[in-house]
Amino acid sequence: MMISTPCVVSLTWKLNDGQNRPIDELAEPVEFFYGGTDLLAKVEEALTGYGPGDSLQVHLEPEHAFGDYKSELVCFEARALFPDELTTGMAFEGLPAGSVTPDMPADAVYLVTEIYPSHVVLDANHPLAGMALRLDLRVVDVREATDAEIEAGSLGSSPLAVLAGSTPPGGQALH
Repeated sequence: MMISTPCVVSLTWKLNDGQNRPIDELAEPVEFFYGGTDLLAKVEEALTGYGPGDSLQVHLEPEHAFGDYKSELVCFEARALFPDELTTGMAFEGLPAGSVTPDMPADAVYLVTEIYPSHVVLDANHPLAGMALRLDLRVVDVREATDAEIEAGSLGSSPLAVLAGSTPPGGQALH
């Protein structure tokens, strides 16, 4: 079976940044719903018509991957608002109660990037925002999607699932 909407595709990949430095390698196949929200649009576009055993390379500019890095998504909040056991790389959904930075998105996931005695630096950008990416994909299998998968438009993964197992430079997991 060749990849076409809707179907389920099993992929492995090697993910590198724009300078070809390794970010992640997924050696075991992972299934994604093709024709829904599981894969980035440019990845789906590139996969069209491929089948089991095929390999391809996809170059993604930031606007086709995780967007440009936005400095306005970085903020500083008082250290006292956070738990005592705070480490760099921890993620929080939304800002903590008592935060004072205006106009920050309430539904964003904020990563702790720096910890100081008086404040904490939080970043709501995706860890790969602003980066060009090179993705070496291998199609392991393609199957028909079930009615339930078609109705859901997903296998339950996030829209960023193509990189669900990725680790950005610095070693912090993206999931």
